Amino acid sequence: MTPAPQPTPEPTRQDPLELDQQVCFALAVASRNVIALYRPFLDPLGITHPQYLVMLALWEETPVSLGRLSRRLCLEPATVSPLLKRLQARGLITRERRPEDERALDISLTPRGRDMRAEAERIPPGILAALDMSLEELEDLRDVLHRLIDASTKAAAG
Repeated sequence: MTPAPQPTPEPTRQDPLELDQQVCFALAVASRNVIALYRPFLDPLGITHPQYLVMLALWEETPVSLGRLSRRLCLEPATVSPLLKRLQARGLITRERRPEDERALDISLTPRGRDMRAEAERIPPGILAALDMSLEELEDLRDVLHRLIDASTKAAAG
């Protein structure tokens, strides 16, 4: 006698409001955790993670206008300005008004700010080692995040 066929169980559906299913939750936790890994590298330099991002941008291009720097960092000038004031107080940058346009503010590295780059070069390998992930995995993740940034920027624009 052949056993009667058993009904195939229906696949269970994930609750779309389950916390662990949310991209925003995964991004928020990953962001906090990864940024925390930078602290032991940045503390000896005397800068915070947001200030480090400013320095990264300035190591790529200096002098740069406040507007261009703000766009590069995807932050409002009003958010960037306090970071710049603190970096200037540490002697890492200068902020100067353009003589031909008093509204324009140019940001430049000081010699001390330029020299800090050599110290900061140990940060990426240190983060890579701390995460215990391959460079290829992190590059793939970065590329996906850039696509997500582009898509979310377009969605927010309408």
